[in-house]
Amino acid sequence: MDMLLNMPTPYMVLAACVVVSATLILGRLLANALPGKQPPILEGIPYIGGLLKFVKGPMSIMTEGYNQLGEVFTVPVAHKRITFLVGPEVAPHFFKATDDEMSQDEVYNFNVPTFGPGVIFDVERKIRTEQIKFFSEALKKERVMKYAPQFVAEAEDYISTWGNEGIVDLKEEFTKLITLTSARTLLGREVREQMFNSVSELLHDLDEGMMPISVMFPYMPHPLHWKRDRARKKLHEIFGAVIRARRASGVKEEDLLQNFIDAKYQKVNGGRALTETEISGLLIATLFAGQHTSSITTTWTGLRMYDNREVLEQVLDEQRRVIATHGTALTYEALQDMDVLHRSITEALRLNPPLILLLRYARTPFSVTTSGGKQFNIPKGDIVAASPNFSHLLPSVFENPTKFQPDRFAAAGEEDKTKPFGFIGFGGGRHACIGSNFAYLQIKSVWSVFLRNFDFELVDAFPEPDYESMVIGPKPCRVKFTRRKLI
Repeated sequence: MDMLLNMPTPYMVLAACVVVSATLILGRLLANALPGKQPPILEGIPYIGGLLKFVKGPMSIMTEGYNQLGEVFTVPVAHKRITFLVGPEVAPHFFKATDDEMSQDEVYNFNVPTFGPGVIFDVERKIRTEQIKFFSEALKKERVMKYAPQFVAEAEDYISTWGNEGIVDLKEEFTKLITLTSARTLLGREVREQMFNSVSELLHDLDEGMMPISVMFPYMPHPLHWKRDRARKKLHEIFGAVIRARRASGVKEEDLLQNFIDAKYQKVNGGRALTETEISGLLIATLFAGQHTSSITTTWTGLRMYDNREVLEQVLDEQRRVIATHGTALTYEALQDMDVLHRSITEALRLNPPLILLLRYARTPFSVTTSGGKQFNIPKGDIVAASPNFSHLLPSVFENPTKFQPDRFAAAGEEDKTKPFGFIGFGGGRHACIGSNFAYLQIKSVWSVFLRNFDFELVDAFPEPDYESMVIGPKPCRVKFTRRKLI
């Protein structure tokens, strides 16, 4: 004891730190290993193991956690806990719970510096509910029908610059084309015709500012965050000028912008019209919600079809039948008569969902029961994650889950109906994607134009998903195109 008391102060401090650290680490290891009603812990190195696993990406975490611990497990990441629910058996509460039970606010507020103030995750729930209704109004059938000719016109104009043959990367091409179709139907004619290039560059800057680290630290000092903030400010200026000109002219257009200009709050904000800042933020939010996911799904649909000639022939036969029935014009009615192409899009979305994680914040504790009958209690305060990418590939959910088989969604089979929330490519429950009909029409329009004018052949091996991206597209893959007429 005397020897310890006579130690120099720095050594005593160091010894105390070692003892405290060892105690904390031992306590953490014991706590993680203790059986209980809460989900098992996947961490590894105490305190930092979860963060190190998170850096490797969600797919790596889910693979390790599911193989070791099963359908429910928790990963401590920095000062937060993320509980993963893998598969439809443990998913119902995630999708069915009210916003008072499972909230989006706390997990998606990293979008605020991208969308801007006063919209979606920067407002209280009753205001956001009305803002989402403005989207819903613009995506009703009678409005979406009017977008079909614009989708087709943009696609036909786009391919007019292509030669008789060449090599392209479909992801790059569809990123450009879907941005064009989105600009026309969402941002408005003025943006599409007069300022598309500058707006596209600014949207690219916004996109670059959405990094994986931004999810945890959206305001962290970083060159790409500063660039993001400048781009958002400039976009608000551009959209504001368009909004003022529209309101002054009294001219009405068939696009989402017009819907926002005409909209008025019903039960909040005194029934006023939307401000320029709100409209600009909602337009940006719309593009981020739909443009990336649509361009990625369009790409995967093509890659999957041209990697499976049997399915491709069915799709081409359907195009011939539709032409014989409806003529060559790609009308809304003709596009709605393309069930094989529709199922191919759904199957591509099953195999390669763009969003790897759907997130909620547990405002109240809840319980889940696994397929094996184990029950776990998820505490209040956990971030809760479900993954379309991982769940869609479980053999307990889909037969031959890695095979591209669109007929699994045909009326005779409908594998997605065998288990509630088996297919969550568009989310599900209370927060299912309201833009799914818009997305299907957009993708079917674009691919119908391409199928009728080109044949494609993969030059490279079928690409792996790029799990390092925020939106999971394919890694680079070149395809050869050859111009030809289907009929």
